Amino acid sequence: MTSLFEAAGLESGAPRPLADRLRPASLDDVVGQGHLVGPEGPLRRMAVAGKLTSLILWGPPGTGKTTIARLLTSGSNLHFEQLSAVFSGVADLRKVFDQARTRRRDGVGTLLFVDEIHRFNRAQQDGFLPYVEDGTIVLIGATTENPSFEMNAALLSRAQVMVLRRLDDNDLETLLSRAENLMGRPLPLTADGRATLRAMADGDGRFVLNLAEELYALDIASPLDPAQLVETVQRRAPVYDKAQEGHYNLISALHKTLRGSDTDAALYYLARMLTAGEDPLYIARRMVRFAVEDIGLADPNALVQALAAKEAYDFLGSPEGELALVQAVIYLGTAPKSNAVYRAATAATAAAREQGSLMPPKHILNAPTKMMRDQGYGAGYQYDHNTAEGFSGQNYFPEEMPRRKFYTPTERGFEREIIKRLAYWEGLREKAALDE
Repeated sequence: MTSLFEAAGLESGAPRPLADRLRPASLDDVVGQGHLVGPEGPLRRMAVAGKLTSLILWGPPGTGKTTIARLLTSGSNLHFEQLSAVFSGVADLRKVFDQARTRRRDGVGTLLFVDEIHRFNRAQQDGFLPYVEDGTIVLIGATTENPSFEMNAALLSRAQVMVLRRLDDNDLETLLSRAENLMGRPLPLTADGRATLRAMADGDGRFVLNLAEELYALDIASPLDPAQLVETVQRRAPVYDKAQEGHYNLISALHKTLRGSDTDAALYYLARMLTAGEDPLYIARRMVRFAVEDIGLADPNALVQALAAKEAYDFLGSPEGELALVQAVIYLGTAPKSNAVYRAATAATAAAREQGSLMPPKHILNAPTKMMRDQGYGAGYQYDHNTAEGFSGQNYFPEEMPRRKFYTPTERGFEREIIKRLAYWEGLREKAALDE
């Protein structure tokens, strides 16, 4: 089987990137994806049986999607074709499908690997369907984006989605050790510098090998510590697309860590988003929402803090204003939590939809005309401030609707005081009912 380097038409003696020279020759050499290619993994079972089905390989960059596709082909009698959705169009697809149909007549199947398959539009994705259905091609698509969002349901229903994992620290260390064995000398890094190199790769095996190759190409006299390493090689921007899944994953993580009162984790996710270039005002809006949804009246000042952070950022801008967001995250993370306001809003909305357009009781309606007064509007209304307790205990629900309780405060924070007030008023209301 030719390598990708050779398939590109380059001379066999020409310099080859380190990542290509270390490309796994068998599934046993693939790192970080044991759940797929290990002894009990589904892709291993397919390879052993020699029966491949159409697949979508979903995972971060540099996790082995292309390599796995080629290795699966090597154990079968299928002809391997590769396209990139970034550089290919309808004409390229039509050519591949025609060639695959010709091979099929000669008894040879075709495995078509499409990199970045999510970049094909919906109509182009639909074009695969008849060829996948009749077996003209076995399709393996690779994507870094969530297939549920980016791919046609019809195509997804005809393929199995296999999720590749981000390479962890041990996986990246395995790749660095392989690089050192191939090069015959250690990387010029201190232990801490080596750990920083792995962190900079952000789970991308190809990227860590490219960094290693860059270091080998330099004339480095003594091992580099973390600071020296960062100065020597280009720091990688975190994998994050503000319009795609990474955006939603991190904002969800921030919201849920705040709800769980894990302030340190919330600060980490905030820093992740700011470092990746997320709009700070978007984060501020989400914190305002959190303040009312998950804290509410357990700490009424939470909303004040969240809004103040937004105003401070508007006034200062980046990077100074980002500290206001940090302060707000700390306040929200350490505040008592209650979703009683959120539950009350949900319950009241449901009741409003169920009950329809019921008339409020006439005693709380204004009567600006004589006809309305004659109809009983405003009759019997008790001005609460004129009562001894400042509370009349009158019923304000529509007459056709039984009294409902929507807001149930928790025993946390300021809502403990609200419980006492509600209990006091309920007692007065019951006493007023008895006196009638």
